[in-house]
Amino acid sequence: MTTEIASSAPAAPAGAAGPGRRPASAARRQRSEVGVLTTLGHLALLVWAILVIAPLLWTILASFKSNTEIFLGNPFALPGTFNFDSYARAWSEANVGRYFLNSVFVVTLSTTGTMLLGAMAAYVLARYPFPGNRVIYYLFVSGLAFPVFLALVPLFLVVNNLGLLNTYTGLILVYIAYSLPFTVFFLAAFFKTLPQSVAEAAMMDGASHSRLFFQVMMPMARPALVSIAIFNIIGQWNQYLLPVALMQGEGADRKWVLTQGIASISTSAGYQADWAALFAALTLSILPMILVYALFQRQIQSGLTAGAVK
Repeated sequence: MTTEIASSAPAAPAGAAGPGRRPASAARRQRSEVGVLTTLGHLALLVWAILVIAPLLWTILASFKSNTEIFLGNPFALPGTFNFDSYARAWSEANVGRYFLNSVFVVTLSTTGTMLLGAMAAYVLARYPFPGNRVIYYLFVSGLAFPVFLALVPLFLVVNNLGLLNTYTGLILVYIAYSLPFTVFFLAAFFKTLPQSVAEAAMMDGASHSRLFFQVMMPMARPALVSIAIFNIIGQWNQYLLPVALMQGEGADRKWVLTQGIASISTSAGYQADWAALFAALTLSILPMILVYALFQRQIQSGLTAGAVK
């Protein structure tokens, strides 16, 4: 004879929390909070994108318009005709072409020098303990605390005493010195994260310190190098105070960089300014940085993958 005994334990109600489980109401509340924060974040990003894109779009559209369309028409309306006459005038008559090439020359050399010297200094400070290591590191980092305009007068006097005033050499050296503090600060933190075992294996294989740095550590640090190169290129390209202070004297206008040239265009003509050419000059100064940033963004992604498997 078989006796069926019903379980005396009551059935758990639907939605009740079991051992180690979060109540369903708490989970729904957390999902709701996450959804609200996500929505607010998207709205903030949308507002930020509009604030950034709208001036850029207006500048580009104005470069194709006449003065009448710029001042009396809809700011975001398409121009009556698309032609590049304003760009031709800006490039040749306003000497923007010369200023553009001057900026390319100065920024290329200064960024190369900054990356080379900054990477070498950061690597030594991060990987080689020696007396005074921290002192030197904090001296580099202290350069981040001083705004550029506070150093203009002593910087002018030093460069003038060295005979480098109104020279590309003086401007390039100042750009390098101006960019080194953040470069060393950024790269030193990254070099500390690289595995010591790789360096020890390379040294056991007979690699010298210089070969270890250039052929092993530099490829592994490529993500950081690309990232800081973006900051240095954009920062030096947009620099205005330093060239204004250092590029002055006889024949200085032929050595001006792009920011100086655009400022001169906007102030010299007064009410008779060729606004379309001015906006064309602004566009020529903006677009290269957008392109550089876009290209380096792809390099960052590939560099992250390459650095992970080195």
